[in-house]
Amino acid sequence: MDIINDGEEITSIGEVAAALGLTTRTIRYWEEVGIIESVPRSDGATRGFTPYYVRRIKFIIKLKELGLTIKEMQDLYAAYGEAKQTERMVPRLVEILDEHIEKIDDKMARLASLRSDIVSYRQHMLNKFGTSTASGA
Repeated sequence: MDIINDGEEITSIGEVAAALGLTTRTIRYWEEVGIIESVPRSDGATRGFTPYYVRRIKFIIKLKELGLTIKEMQDLYAAYGEAKQTERMVPRLVEILDEHIEKIDDKMARLASLRSDIVSYRQHMLNKFGTSTASGA
């Protein structure tokens, strides 16, 4: 299902890339792996993007910032489906975000434990070798 309305402006891949701080290669790659689409091209035409497709690219950028993998984005796109129904995608997005929150919480716990170990070991070194070590740090 193409999202093209009569009279809608189509922006070139170069313009979209520049406006969003991406490379054209990144946009092409995202299209190759099936997480975005462009306007169907006619013989040798440049890739083009309607405002709808540009919003989709911005959404992918946000998902990337949130730490989603290409595979997770592909899963979301599949959940979004041919009917382009956001309400089908949202539950899967929430599941993926919950998984990421859990991973971050686990990582934060491991980092807090590591920090505690480092502080403890540092204190042990200061106690064992005196404070002269602290001035060399």
